[in-house]
Amino acid sequence: MELKDLKPICRNKRKRRLGRGHASGRGKTAGRGHKGTGQRAGRRFYIGFEGGNVPFLRKIPKRGFNHKKKIEYQTVNLLQIDKKFAEGETVDPRTLKEKNLIKNDKGAVKVLAKGELNKRLVFRVHKASEQALTKIKESKSEFETLSLK
Repeated sequence: MELKDLKPICRNKRKRRLGRGHASGRGKTAGRGHKGTGQRAGRRFYIGFEGGNVPFLRKIPKRGFNHKKKIEYQTVNLLQIDKKFAEGETVDPRTLKEKNLIKNDKGAVKVLAKGELNKRLVFRVHKASEQALTKIKESKSEFETLSLK
């Protein structure tokens, strides 16, 4: 075997030249057929196209309203906080995430009033219910609201 006998592993197939006369076998319509969307330049079939029928997604009735700037709060009850936190600790999104009370420490956190708080803690969260705030004040804990970004 010599260098001249070597051939490439992949087959280098030349691109078909379209629209170069009848003799080329791909002349006139250049393989696009007659009339319709496929024949025209720039306009091809898009995802969801159903051959001229009204697309399925346009047939489904739309109901209600979805607010784009709605804030989704992750809720934590005082009962859970009382079990997991020791006296004097700070309750903020990062520590709540470390103790697996919330899924994401980047989202907004709201404290709810279910259960009792028997420890003095420092709260740094985005929001708390009115009942939760009164229970926090009764336990002589500090409360600070974080701003939403």
